[in-house]
Amino acid sequence: MMTRHCDASPTDSGHRFDSQRRWAARLSLRFARRDQTTRMVQARHQGPLRVQRPFYPEGRFDACHTYLLHPPGGLVSGDALEISAHVEKGAHALLTTPAANKLYKADSQDVAWSQRTALTVEDGAVLEWLPQETIAFDGSKGEQRTHIALHGSAKCLGWEMMALGRPASRLPFVTGRIEQHFRLTLDDKPLWLERQPLDPLHPRFAGRWGQGGATVQATLWAVGLEEVDAAIEALRETLIACPHWAVTARHGVLLLRYLGGSRRDAWALCEQAWRLLRPRLIGREAHTPRIWLT
Repeated sequence: MMTRHCDASPTDSGHRFDSQRRWAARLSLRFARRDQTTRMVQARHQGPLRVQRPFYPEGRFDACHTYLLHPPGGLVSGDALEISAHVEKGAHALLTTPAANKLYKADSQDVAWSQRTALTVEDGAVLEWLPQETIAFDGSKGEQRTHIALHGSAKCLGWEMMALGRPASRLPFVTGRIEQHFRLTLDDKPLWLERQPLDPLHPRFAGRWGQGGATVQATLWAVGLEEVDAAIEALRETLIACPHWAVTARHGVLLLRYLGGSRRDAWALCEQAWRLLRPRLIGREAHTPRIWLT
């Protein structure tokens, strides 16, 4: 049985426009194996964060596909989003979003937004974290923190994509600052820690030793592959025509990076890599979430 709960706290609401503006939204999910089927057994929310009902396009005994919904469609000054998901032993959840996330320009008070994501995957469980890309508008200011905590033989395959500015509209990312933190642990021991400031005024933003003027970046990771080196070779052979990417492995984590100027290329690269890696990770072919086709 799934429990849904809505928390409301008037002190968290941000119906103000000074430097103390804050509008919190939270979503907490829990997935468990019940009668050989992964069920979403808990969905707690506050503010404009929701989920659609779970889908089973691969069959009732396979992955539980769940779409994370943020009706405003983006973050503005003062927004504070917190997303957490816990996948219990033996369960398999695939989480994605229906559209790109947008990070809007800071208001006249220069108030920042924040987004925190905490994902826990227990021994023997599988999580696929496949959100659509994030688009940062010029002048956006905020912080993103992602922590994935794996335990035992947990497996995880996911990605994060960021597009800076809107070059097609001649609105590049030339002001603002976004700071990203990523933490991936196994049994509380760090496998991959990363901090990245995206500041157009910093030399690394345009320097060839840093961002190099690229407007789109993506990172895909996979943990739990039995033959990491073979997977890397397969990626290099299959994705040879794709530009601006590299792949490596550290501490059992396969990392694929894209740094270029095309959201379309970044998405195509990551989706192709996911299709190649998923059968190697969990023994099942990739099944495209329906929301990507709408």
